[in-house]
Amino acid sequence: MPSRPPTVSRRRVLTGATALAVLGVTTVACGPAPPPPDLDDLTTALDRARADSRLATDAAAASRGSAVDVLTAIAAERSAHAEALSEEILRMTGHAAPTTSATASPTTSSAATSAPGPVLTADDVIGALRASADSATQTAATLTGYRAGLLGSIAAACTAAYTVALTPAAGVR
Repeated sequence: MPSRPPTVSRRRVLTGATALAVLGVTTVACGPAPPPPDLDDLTTALDRARADSRLATDAAAASRGSAVDVLTAIAAERSAHAEALSEEILRMTGHAAPTTSATASPTTSSAATSAPGPVLTADDVIGALRASADSATQTAATLTGYRAGLLGSIAAACTAAYTVALTPAAGVR
């Protein structure tokens, strides 16, 4: 049997090693990708926007006069924030945003429908908006690019809603 030149054997070894490396990379790539690092922050902001919108809607139903219009506008604005956050989550993950967070308590909604709760007021909405603005401000500081701008805009809108639209001078409290 004639002996092969060493370069042919090396080529076969290198070709085989390359094929195994490609196969290994392909196998790893087929596994589920880890969630993007900003996903939890955006999901939290989404949950807050949805909750604030529901709260403002409920407070508007229990209010009278100009407060109804202001609270309804705030509910619509927070709903728009939820939509923008949902779209960003869809863009970054390729999947629709969850309808509720995994941390939401399932008994909260059933308890709310079985017994009437306290009458919600503009003060309740102010507290929720203040907490949402603080959370969005802190989160925006940790993000970059569009997501930082989105959370910064949400923080500014929440702050304006509770300091301007829901002020005692406007007669909404």
